[in-house]
Amino acid sequence: MDTLSYKTLSAKNDEVVRKWYIIDADGEIVGRVCSRIAHVLRGKHKPSFTSHVDCGDHVIVINADKIRFTGRKIDQKEYLRYSGYPGGQKSTTPRMLLAKKPHAIVENAVRGMLPKNTLGRQMFRKLHVYAGTEHPHEAQKPEPFNF
Repeated sequence: MDTLSYKTLSAKNDEVVRKWYIIDADGEIVGRVCSRIAHVLRGKHKPSFTSHVDCGDHVIVINADKIRFTGRKIDQKEYLRYSGYPGGQKSTTPRMLLAKKPHAIVENAVRGMLPKNTLGRQMFRKLHVYAGTEHPHEAQKPEPFNF
């Protein structure tokens, strides 16, 4: 006889149903919108969330060039990268990065909020960031994500 009235279900990779969501970053604050994006990419908004399975959804971010920072972060914050050679450390401010690669700001912020392992890299592949309003994913019928 089964005495439990419930069973804890664990999601399996082939059972996960992935949806496509679109998020408009126009006028949004970087950290706030990126934490929500990371939440959806991990699948934590679903009742069937399982930590060791990639059960997140695809996220399309449009208008990444119109995202904003609070305070003086746009001039004072620094993104560092290192080539591996002596003297090879370079820094960039968000203002310079917005001019060259506006999608990189959202991608860097979201990547930092995902797990640092194979599962996190798999989740990051479901993020699609575009500077303007156009994107090539109309066939997937993305729906707006309500926070």
